[in-house]
Amino acid sequence: MNSETVMNLIKDWRVALVLLLVVGSLVGIYLAPPSPEKGLEGNLQFGLDLEGGSWLQMEFQSVVVAYSTDGPVGDLVGDLRTSLETEVIQIDENHLEIRKSVSRADLEPIFAESGASIVTYQEGVSAFTADEVKRILNEKVNALGMQDARINLLTPTGSEYPQYVRIELAGVDMATAQEIAGKQGLFEIRVQTTGNETEHVLYGDQITSVGVPQRDPATQTWGVGFTLSETGAQAFREGALESGAVDNPGAHHLVMILDNETVYSAPLDAGLAAQLRSGPVRSLSASTGTGDAGLEDAMTLEIHLRAGALPVQVDIVGSGSVPAALGEQFKMTVAIAGLLALLTVGVVVYYRYREPAIVLPMIATNLAEIVILLGIARFVIQLDLATIAGLIAVVGTGIDQLVIITDEVLHEGRVPSPNLYMKRYGRALGIIAVAAATVFIAMLPLALMDLSTLRGFAIITILGVLIGILVTRPAYGKIIMAILSK
Repeated sequence: MNSETVMNLIKDWRVALVLLLVVGSLVGIYLAPPSPEKGLEGNLQFGLDLEGGSWLQMEFQSVVVAYSTDGPVGDLVGDLRTSLETEVIQIDENHLEIRKSVSRADLEPIFAESGASIVTYQEGVSAFTADEVKRILNEKVNALGMQDARINLLTPTGSEYPQYVRIELAGVDMATAQEIAGKQGLFEIRVQTTGNETEHVLYGDQITSVGVPQRDPATQTWGVGFTLSETGAQAFREGALESGAVDNPGAHHLVMILDNETVYSAPLDAGLAAQLRSGPVRSLSASTGTGDAGLEDAMTLEIHLRAGALPVQVDIVGSGSVPAALGEQFKMTVAIAGLLALLTVGVVVYYRYREPAIVLPMIATNLAEIVILLGIARFVIQLDLATIAGLIAVVGTGIDQLVIITDEVLHEGRVPSPNLYMKRYGRALGIIAVAAATVFIAMLPLALMDLSTLRGFAIITILGVLIGILVTRPAYGKIIMAILSK
């Protein structure tokens, strides 16, 4: 093609879009932010098997029970809390979450004494608790600046409730991984005295339990309840009295601090101040506001009140690590495999057409597609062996679709007229769209499921299909039309 033809192609919006996305992807990989020390890897995020690191699989020490009772549910919950000395959460009108590993045989006498019976018994946690555990672990790893963490909830076959959580930390040794999973932060409550001055009241070890976010029916305000130990309640009362917060609650904020960062600040409630004049108060509640914003703040505050402790005990039932040197070896192997795949595809396509003017645009289009995929992956997903397999699959399916377009417009080896070209090109796109829709439908369940080994493969495959149909196939159609016209 001469320079005039090339310029006309660049001006076409389909080709220009591909070039713009390729440039944007390269900028995202290498220049946002700049990372010259990483070389060809740029800002790409690599998973455990390519970066090296550690993984932990932890089992929830909790059970979910469906029950029937003739008496008040509150009495049953109270009896369970007293007998088992653990938190019991009512999931809905028929299910309880008991945050302790306890057998059905040990539970049945307690239910019977409360006039209730067990309908079903399953190990695991409710969806709410599982999401809370995931939020807490995410906050922990994000607070430490670890962007290459992956946290997955695992539900055994035949069960309704997640029973395990798996955390993968690329570039982290096993000791650090275990510390992240189990270590609590330093939580402190202080009271405002005068001006911006505050005075220590108590530490987080005086908080004996933390409730789930609740909305006040009267004010529609969200809040989180928590309970103090006897010594904590006494320290809280003394701090409120000495600071003057009991006499003028509106002018004295209670400040909650986690690892030297303020996470909550609000004036002492007037009703609580009145109670504190009479004696210590163990059950407290922190209000966070109304609406969705109030709920979000309440959920975050609950995590802070726990100081990073998980709402349910977990036991480590599996662990492993990938040495950094082995991860580097995997990266090199993957890079060689990808290069060989691209070269092999190029050789096969050249053998079919024996025309570099057709083969080179095919390979360039396929390569542009991979660069765009990597640019998107840099922001949304880690690269591991499964996602690399998805990239290689995209190379194969992409070339297949470009061959369909080329064969259709070169039917019987003759260059078609412009009108005939558009007709054949439209027919080829129809075939490709049906095939792409089939792949999209097949991969969608895997992309939505929380399966660490398959989700990345499915996401990359779906993204490859969408980029091909919406961006690169139309651009290739315009390019091959320009080539055939010459």
